Amino acid sequence: MAVLLQSLFNFVYKVLTAMPTRSRTVRSSLFPLALFGAVLMMPLGAAAETTSIRFQLDWRFEGPAAPFLMAAEKGYFAEEGLQVQIDSGSGSAGAVNRVASGAYEMGFGDLNALVEFLAENSEGPGIKGVYIVYDGTPAAVFARKESGIESPADLTGKTIAAPAFDTGYRAWGIFAAANGLEADAVAWQNVDPALRETLLTRGDVDAITGFYFTSLLNLEERGMSEDELTIMPFPDYGVPLYGNAILVSDAFADANPEALKGFLRAFNRALGETLADPEAAIEYVRNRDGLIDVEMETRRLKLALESVVDTPDAREYGVGGVDDARLSQAIQLVADAYDLPTLPSPDQVFDSRYLPPVEERMLLPEAE
Repeated sequence: MAVLLQSLFNFVYKVLTAMPTRSRTVRSSLFPLALFGAVLMMPLGAAAETTSIRFQLDWRFEGPAAPFLMAAEKGYFAEEGLQVQIDSGSGSAGAVNRVASGAYEMGFGDLNALVEFLAENSEGPGIKGVYIVYDGTPAAVFARKESGIESPADLTGKTIAAPAFDTGYRAWGIFAAANGLEADAVAWQNVDPALRETLLTRGDVDAITGFYFTSLLNLEERGMSEDELTIMPFPDYGVPLYGNAILVSDAFADANPEALKGFLRAFNRALGETLADPEAAIEYVRNRDGLIDVEMETRRLKLALESVVDTPDAREYGVGGVDDARLSQAIQLVADAYDLPTLPSPDQVFDSRYLPPVEERMLLPEAE
């Protein structure tokens, strides 16, 4: 609305200032009347109310949240007629549940957690992915080299720690099968997220699973260098799962399709700017949480972009979308690994109708 009023103001001003100088008095008196008339003549659609969206992140205000916060602060959402409230989260499962419950209209969470939710709530409220942000799962194994671990085979008989909700723990069966291991080849310790990296640095466990761009920085912060680690990102070891996606409730999407398209256009615009200049993008995270370590969160953002956003598929086909065959395979793998009671269809899991045109989603250099 503000943008439209400014345009009308400029138009009326140009018309009246084009009048002869001798008409200055008349011009001055006509200006408020002309502007008022222009506002009255605005199309009804221009006066439409702003659509409010409550958006749930998967985690704290850290580097990877930058494009969401940028789109809000730079007014990209507002330009689409949206008022977006962005809240921190406590995990992907929480984001999925809160969107499904109606507490939030949209959110950001792991597509595999969404598959699990849909399988276990086939008669419940609908929720789906509409924009893939992490083209690959960020899950990775971090192992102590001094434990003699250099490959997946070396994990046999070792102890791995992870929270019960961790994607790497939940999808371990997929990683194991892709690398010729038995699912029970390792011993697991389910631990609090805050203890995971500490246990590895102390040598209490041989390995952990965690998001690549989170656990690596946490380990370094605790004094363990990358040279001391063997790191096995799931996508590099035969696991074709997607990672985090923008999620929306079916109820909101059905009632507000244009608002949803506007949200994705605004986010896509901010993601392009984030890819082009991560250092500038991190300022929007600091503006939201002034206590962040800017250097660390800039590195976290760059690691996320480099590892799971800038992928060969995203370079070739554009960010945001899915490959239908890969999505079907991923759903089946998750269903088998999680022992799900039903198998959601690809259409239940992801809906591409709201995405910006593919040419607008070619945000990365062409694949070499």
